[in-house]
Amino acid sequence: MTRNVTRAQAAPTAAGRRLTGGTLASAVLGVCVAQIALAIPAVLNGVFQKDLGTTSAQLTWISDAFLVPVTLLELTFGVLGDLFGRKRILVGGAVLLAAGEGIGLLTPGPGTPTGTRVLVVWISMVVSGVGAAAMFPTTLAMVAAGTHTVRHRAQSLTLWAAALSGGNMLSPVLGGWLGGFAWGSDPNASWRWAFVAVGVLALLSAIVSAIFAENSASPAGRSLDWPGQVTVAVALFGLMFAVIQGPTSGWGSTEVIAGFVVAAVFLALFIAAERRSPAPLLRLGLFRIRPFAIAAIATVIGMFGFLGTAYSTSIRLGAVQNFSPLKTAIAFLLFNGIALVLIPVTSTVLERYNPRWALGVGFALIAAGDIWASTVPVTNLSLGAVLPAFALVGIGFALAVSSVTAVLVNTVPNRLAGMASGAASMLRDFGFSLGPAVIAAIALSRAAAMIHGKLASNPALAHALAVFNASAAHVPAAQRAQVSAAIGAVNSGPLGANAVPATITAHGRTVPFNPLKDVAFHALGHAYSLGYLVCGIAAAVAAVLVAVALGGRGRNAMVSEESLAVEE
Repeated sequence: MTRNVTRAQAAPTAAGRRLTGGTLASAVLGVCVAQIALAIPAVLNGVFQKDLGTTSAQLTWISDAFLVPVTLLELTFGVLGDLFGRKRILVGGAVLLAAGEGIGLLTPGPGTPTGTRVLVVWISMVVSGVGAAAMFPTTLAMVAAGTHTVRHRAQSLTLWAAALSGGNMLSPVLGGWLGGFAWGSDPNASWRWAFVAVGVLALLSAIVSAIFAENSASPAGRSLDWPGQVTVAVALFGLMFAVIQGPTSGWGSTEVIAGFVVAAVFLALFIAAERRSPAPLLRLGLFRIRPFAIAAIATVIGMFGFLGTAYSTSIRLGAVQNFSPLKTAIAFLLFNGIALVLIPVTSTVLERYNPRWALGVGFALIAAGDIWASTVPVTNLSLGAVLPAFALVGIGFALAVSSVTAVLVNTVPNRLAGMASGAASMLRDFGFSLGPAVIAAIALSRAAAMIHGKLASNPALAHALAVFNASAAHVPAAQRAQVSAAIGAVNSGPLGANAVPATITAHGRTVPFNPLKDVAFHALGHAYSLGYLVCGIAAAVAAVLVAVALGGRGRNAMVSEESLAVEE
């Protein structure tokens, strides 16, 4: 590999200031807080279910109500930062995130209808998501705009990516710890403590940014581009709605098909609008830059594989194997905490070598870890059996998330840092949103088919289930609520079947349900092993794509205005 350094690489351009320590600290804290806020609702699903009494679809949309505005608005906030100053957008986003968490604290108590309570939480998540949508691309753009040499950018992007991973690492620990504290007299409302913690961290981020961050902007050639913003928002919403709602409504349902159609139509309208706009939201010419286009595709596929892995792990360890939240958090420490340990290594790799090697190796390690995890049987209840596989995934993610960000922002001139940062954040989070939705659809449908097959071929199990469903009318009133809840759990799908009690006492008779639990347990274990395998294949595809198709300079080169034109 050549070690030549071009003039554009070696010296800072006159177009931008050098990144200060205060600005870097503000960016690092901001992205960490935004990622904690994004990840923590998934950690709290169990207590949401207990306190709010949600349906499966309502519970899914609590997390997605946060994620949808993040994905829809990141390009827009990239523009706003360029036009009005990134410091203002970062501070405003942090304040808005804190306000959203505060709205969640206003959720009514158990005497209020479930729909009303869930609606307040959804509003809380939407407002928080808009704040996070401002913070993700703005923090990255501040780092990119203030770094003008390969070494400085590599070091700064590594810290930014490590902070993103740190947010993912801290969220399950924070949620698991705070989930053990009662809120007032209602232990099921312990999720409110997590909202308090995130709100306080968001206000701290706003204060640090207001005091220490330096402002930067790049208004030349940028505008609000309303046709582009509206069409891309509708296209992404249609696609995300279809993907998220598919497992619940069915992939062939009218609403899901309509979502895909709306996405296709408005994507075409977005492309047409951007071709005509004198100051487009996203320059389509960026996708003519080979490294940018390949990295964009690899980002979506690879991040799908990573978050699908995290989702499969949370279900396997928490819902299937019944590990405690804090014990489950050990896996997430490996997934994301390794990035913090590897900061010196990742920074050196990004500085010295072609980014496709770090990116390709990162995705390959994620693939290897997933394939390894898929071979560990669910009957092995030792956490140590899967931790080595999860460590490989964590190392791979540490390399991949830093290098893919470097590729996306390094392959455009500095004046387009806001646009590239918005695109990088949008692509990453879109891949993140696909992971849980697609893996849930694959795994739960596979588990349900296996359970139904076992019931059809085993009359004893079918009879036990029939007795179980008929038991509620014959048990004492004191036990009736428990039995009714168990019946609802069985009828709700594979995870419910795995949660049935070992025995039910009905009409003076004890009915054992260990066989049904055993069938559900093994079916879910097989299904989520398949989920790991799917994620591993996706990461492997991303690795091959990067290795074969991503060319580029011998080092992690930065593009100058003179060396690359990205105009239409």
